[in-house]
This record gives sequence, structure tokens and C-alpha cells, in this order.
Amino acid sequence: MKDTDIKRLLYAHLLCIFSIILSTFVPSFFLENFSVLKTHLTWLCICSVLVTVFNLVLYLVVKPNTSSKRSSSSPKVARFLKCCIYFLMSCFSFHIIFVLYGAPLIELVLETFLFAVILSTFTTLPCLCLLGPNLKAWLRVFSRNGVSSIWENSLQITTISSCMGAWLGAFPIPLDWERPWQVWPISCTLGATFGYMAGLIISPLWIYWNRKRLTYKNN
Repeated sequence: MKDTDIKRLLYAHLLCIFSIILSTFVPSFFLENFSVLKTHLTWLCICSVLVTVFNLVLYLVVKPNTSSKRSSSSPKVARFLKCCIYFLMSCFSFHIIFVLYGAPLIELVLETFLFAVILSTFTTLPCLCLLGPNLKAWLRVFSRNGVSSIWENSLQITTISSCMGAWLGAFPIPLDWERPWQVWPISCTLGATFGYMAGLIISPLWIYWNRKRLTYKNN
């Protein structure tokens, strides 16, 4: 494992964090009364779009060439459409899971769905960018000792930390603190965002710390 590969991973993750920072501060120069809490749905849309754009550009530029042979065998248009379908399926699946865990079924449908979109952006989108619409590769990466590169290793960490952040963000909602960020799904989306950012920072550092004992099988 080369230190340059870890540096590339770190720089890519820092740019992803930068996209979230942009979505938080830049829109206030163009939109009146914009804030993460007061105009939360607007922020969710902007954050999802910016994180998506940055992820697509970054993976096109710095993505390892491990799957170049696979991607060339299938038409790019069909692959892109498959990725879009997988992303939409992820959004609807998360939405259903949130409802099963207590989110309003009829009220606040848009809020719940946009929460599903932002969580899919943090979890499913990087998987699609790196692995493509290949369920076998997804199962391999998220199984024990199934990763074959530092990029897949970081994919594990950021996905788990995003879901954990969203789950932890639900704990303050039933408390009677009467804070504006306790309104559904603000605390959950903030938890997912902080979890995603934490995973982006932790994964390169964890890989660097354990680089001597990490071994990857080449596909």
C-alpha cells in the first residue's frame, strides 16, 4: 500500500467535506433567510446535489482503475440508467425503513423522503460510483474481509458512520427540550451529515494507522 494512494483518498474526502460546507454557507448569499434549520428542506436539496456532483467528479478523476475492464464490457448508458434506478430504489427503501421505525406515514412525507435522499447520497451514491450496479460486489465489500482496496475500505467506514449518525440523531426527537432542531427529520439529517463527515475523516486516518497490517486481494 502506497502512502500516495492514502493521500489521494484523503484529498478526495476533504473535497467531499468541502461540498457540504459550500451547501451550508454559499446559498445564504443568494437566498434570503437561508439557514440549515429554518429552510431545512432547501438545504437538503442543495446538499444532496452538491455532494452528488463532487462525488461523480472525484470518482471520475481519482477512482482506481480496478473495474475498467468490467465497465467497458457493458454500455455506459445502460450502466448509468441502472445506477439511477438503484439510487431511486435506495431512496424508497430508506423511506419505508424510516416509516417502519416511527416516521409519520402521511404527514411530513416530503421531509421523510428528502431525508431518505440525503442518506442515499451519503451511502448508496459512493457505492454506485465505485462499484457500479453490481450487487455481488456490494455484498463482497460489506462482508467480512471482502474489501480489495483502500477505497472499498473507506466505503465501509463512511457508509456505516452515516447510518449510525442518522440513527443516533433520532434519540433527541422525543425529548421535551423544545429545540428547533428536534423537529423531524432535522436531528436525523444532521446526525447523518456529521456521521458522513466523521467517516470521511476517520477512514483515511484509520487506513494509514493500520497500513502495515492491511492486505488487499487484487480482483
